[in-house]
Amino acid sequence: MEMRWNLDALYSSIDSEKLKRDFEATVQEIENIKKWAEIELDSLENAVKKIEDYLQMQISFLNQYSRLYHFAELTLSVEAKNEKALKTLEQLEELGTELKEPNVKFQKWLSQIPNLEKLISTSPTLEEHRFYLQELVEKSRYLLSDKEEVVLAKMKNTGSSAWSKLQELLTSTLLVDITIDGEDKQLPLPVVRNMAYDANPTVRKTAYETELKAYRKIEESSAASLNGIKGEVITESKMRGYTSPLEKTLIDSRMDQKILDAMLTAIRESLPSFHRFYRKKAEILGHQNGLPFYDLFAPIGKVDKKYTYEEARDFIVTHFRQFSDRLADFAEHAFTHQWIDAEPREGKRGGAFCSNLHEIKESRILSNFTGSFSDVTTLAHELGHAYHGACLAEESILNSDYPMPLAETASIFCETIVKNAALQQAEEEEALFILENDISDAGQVIVDIYSRFLFESEVFKRREEGSLSVDELKEVMLNAQKEAYGNGLDHQYLHPYMWVCKPHYYFADYNFYNFPYAFGLLFAKGLYAEYLKRGKEFVKEYDQLLSVTGKMKIADVTKTMGIDVTQVDFWRNSLKLIEQDIETFVNLT
Repeated sequence: MEMRWNLDALYSSIDSEKLKRDFEATVQEIENIKKWAEIELDSLENAVKKIEDYLQMQISFLNQYSRLYHFAELTLSVEAKNEKALKTLEQLEELGTELKEPNVKFQKWLSQIPNLEKLISTSPTLEEHRFYLQELVEKSRYLLSDKEEVVLAKMKNTGSSAWSKLQELLTSTLLVDITIDGEDKQLPLPVVRNMAYDANPTVRKTAYETELKAYRKIEESSAASLNGIKGEVITESKMRGYTSPLEKTLIDSRMDQKILDAMLTAIRESLPSFHRFYRKKAEILGHQNGLPFYDLFAPIGKVDKKYTYEEARDFIVTHFRQFSDRLADFAEHAFTHQWIDAEPREGKRGGAFCSNLHEIKESRILSNFTGSFSDVTTLAHELGHAYHGACLAEESILNSDYPMPLAETASIFCETIVKNAALQQAEEEEALFILENDISDAGQVIVDIYSRFLFESEVFKRREEGSLSVDELKEVMLNAQKEAYGNGLDHQYLHPYMWVCKPHYYFADYNFYNFPYAFGLLFAKGLYAEYLKRGKEFVKEYDQLLSVTGKMKIADVTKTMGIDVTQVDFWRNSLKLIEQDIETFVNLT
């Protein structure tokens, strides 16, 4: 079964004639939008017609530009040294800045319309994009002058975007020197990191030690990248009038501080239960001072099943079908039509992601599959993202951009489907294995994510005063891990380089890309509990929820399912489901 994706639905190659024609057409579209803005936005007359025209131009442009951008980006993600893809991506990023001025001009013009709400109700096109237009007006208060916006957009290409590309190149091409079974090898970083799931304790520890050693080759460059990106974010946030990068993230996430505070309160209350889990796991593995970081993902029990890619597909599709035929058929389609690149190889970035290609109503998934159960659940996770995209397929592309916290809802819901179904069918030893794996994953999304939130908060605080050295970054990371993991981990064996291997820190437009995972897990847990209560009638409402995530604020989206995420009790109840699993695990062992 093919383990590499096919991008022909976008373009046949980076040199294709169609790509060149579309690139030229995109350049022309940008010029048309710029000329239109110069001519039409000099008065508020005929406002409805002008807004309709602008929306149509944006939709046309985004559908074509996204096709080009996604192809270059996806190509580069599996071919880190593809110079043509990199050049195309950089050209597209530069082209994108050309629309900054007309877009800002439109946004400011829109905010000056006194009776906008009334006008929106007179046009089906405007009504369809009501939330999009309202959000433009709300965010107009953070706009700079037209010239400043253009300069800032252009400087990002040689600033944070360049630093981000450097970091991806460093981690994608880093080879780890490791000795396995007496044989010296050089292996890609993702392959070595996946050894954390190996049944052999010597392999796990060796992989951990060699991984940390390998980061020394790129630590200074990574620190420079991180400092450059975070420094830019702080400067831009201040210029725009945000009180902090976190406030900007919350506004961009369509999320109130009250929601974040409620969730973090519940998370902090739950930490002792996770610490108990880690100490129990350490005891099972023969450790006296808590769990060493290299054994965080060690399999528990005699079950150490390795899945072929075909077995992973069948496992996922079968369990998805217990939820709905639509979800199962969608996953089957993704596998059979080569939407997934699962093969680890040199030059391919680590981790996993899903890119929803709204412009062609498809998705592409990257993973690094080595056959572990965790790899299976990762595929289910990314297929959840893709399914979310499918539920938005009939929406306007302007209504398809959902905020980060909701981005993890469908993915973690799909993980939950697979894990819970597998747990119900498993024999005792296998059930213990799956249960432990599920709790470990939850620990990553709750405990480790909390440590990453603490880390990023402290980095921003210190970066205000100047750049952080490698040693400072390692110190901040270790302190964050100690606070989050408490006595659950052996403090002699932590991971001081977690800031190097996690790409989320290097996205200037997505700061604090950590708490959304916790939101997604706990919201999905709450939704799954509703599914268990309501059965098949829940499925249609769930699909509907996913379809509106691009055109509502988070609190309004969750209310469609009768959930109030501003209340601490909702988060406590979701966490209780995990705490109950921890109690079951402790009693089973």
